[in-house]
Amino acid sequence: MVGYGTYVDLIRPLIKDKEIISTGMTREVERVTKALDAAMAGKSVALVSSGDPGIYAMAGLAFEICAKRGVTVIPPGAKGADSNNQTVFIEVVPGIPALCAGAALLGAPLTHDFAVISLSDLMTPWEVIEKRIIAAAQADFVIVIYNPKSRKRNWQLQKTQEIVLNHRDGHTPAGIVTAAMRPEQQVHITTLSQLHLADVNMQTTVFIGNSSTRISGEFMFTPRGYGEKYMIG
Repeated sequence: MVGYGTYVDLIRPLIKDKEIISTGMTREVERVTKALDAAMAGKSVALVSSGDPGIYAMAGLAFEICAKRGVTVIPPGAKGADSNNQTVFIEVVPGIPALCAGAALLGAPLTHDFAVISLSDLMTPWEVIEKRIIAAAQADFVIVIYNPKSRKRNWQLQKTQEIVLNHRDGHTPAGIVTAAMRPEQQVHITTLSQLHLADVNMQTTVFIGNSSTRISGEFMFTPRGYGEKYMIG
């Protein structure tokens, strides 16, 4: 099994006596390379991510490294392994991403169209991120924000708030979910104008509603438009 140390610890009771390869944060390439090396050596390998492996996680990097190496990837059970052993079987097992777990805890903020944007500029220049925020705000998408703040990145969320405030009301509901479905879980609903006061970190997912998103009791939801087309109530 190969994974980031924190994720390995979360599932350690399930691992039992399996071999573990673990690395720290920002060493994703090393993890995937080691996993691929083990798989090419004939071992069955689980490359572990949090949430869903295809959403800001390791599945894409695994395919990218295989492509760079000229390794053919095929699904389990398929035929096509070549004589040079440059073939690896890959199965992407879907998980529950933070945006789904967080949305469920908040109510139903993602019932209509939404955009997901990471504020981490480790892989994507801030200029590109900012253009995406502006476009999502102008288009009235509900906006889901990953990686809102870290110890080294402490201004991007407030800048995002300022951009979105140019396009929607300050009373727009905003949901804050940290460590969704874990023992330290925290859920809080605020408004766009108060978003800069929220306590967030790298385990937090932020949900900024669109022009129709509402608060109902301790939940927030985004109508899809049924009330405008059908008699409901």
